[in-house]
Amino acid sequence: GQIGWRSYGPDCRLRSASFLNHNGALLESKPGRDNDLSAKGGRLFLFLQWEYHPDWLAQPHTMLPPVFYHYFRTPLPYHSTWLLQESLHRIQLEARRSNSHQDILLLLQHRPVYTAGRRQVGPELDKERDRLTRLGADFIAASRGGQLTYHGPGQIVGYPLLDLSRYDPVMGARDYVCRMEKLLKLHLREAHNLESSPSEHTGVFLDPTTKVASIGVQVRHRLTSHGFAINVTHEPRAWFDQIVACGLDDVKAGSIESATGKNLSVDNEIAGLVERFGRLYGREMRPLDVAQHNPSTQAILALTKEAEEMGDCLRAPRR
Repeated sequence: GQIGWRSYGPDCRLRSASFLNHNGALLESKPGRDNDLSAKGGRLFLFLQWEYHPDWLAQPHTMLPPVFYHYFRTPLPYHSTWLLQESLHRIQLEARRSNSHQDILLLLQHRPVYTAGRRQVGPELDKERDRLTRLGADFIAASRGGQLTYHGPGQIVGYPLLDLSRYDPVMGARDYVCRMEKLLKLHLREAHNLESSPSEHTGVFLDPTTKVASIGVQVRHRLTSHGFAINVTHEPRAWFDQIVACGLDDVKAGSIESATGKNLSVDNEIAGLVERFGRLYGREMRPLDVAQHNPSTQAILALTKEAEEMGDCLRAPRR
């Protein structure tokens, strides 16, 4: 077969593959070369060598179009934001026929809302809905993966709307999520000198029982939606204390602010997150010009107006 260069994540690349035949003789295959080993007969043993270099994605792939990002400064209602994602997904899908679609990163805060994953159903969920809405939050059954969680002020939510088929080879869902997790860990390290704690669970942890960021994505037709959430200020913690977030009984919510002991603002985190997103996904990042008149910007401006007209939202749960 042919063994060529291939990416297995943002830091690793296959350098060479070596084979031993049934007599123990070394047969080496070089990347990019056709190697007909089947004709040599016998049983083959494969050894792979990998190269690791964390800076491979520091420069954007020049053949890929930029990702356009937009930050909403007013907290958004969850359901309307979900409808915006669905609208942008349809626009991307239609425009992809002529290869004129844009990849977009939406960054925002939500108005207080509890969301359940698409597989959570039944009477117990209805009881939770009644209890949590009395606290002053919305409750939404979302189309993402995962379980019950919270979004609200003090937490940055990122919704990348990317076409994974633009990468060569096509970026798989596992690689996509892996890069997202690395993005959040890198932001903690570079912006706040915080090291994350290893965990068997998806997301980012400050220690084995304190979770600071969550990931829940959806991929349809190689187009992504939903994404990540990272707690910046202490505000989300009181809302998280009302639930077993993500189905993890022994885990509590943390925040960058509580871990550093510094007063932080969401606004000041955005530029660093955007730069690191471009680095981890190998893309140039450009601000989305909402003054341009097209269906995507019209939908974004309509949601901005809706959020502004809703006025202030609760900052802490009702007692």
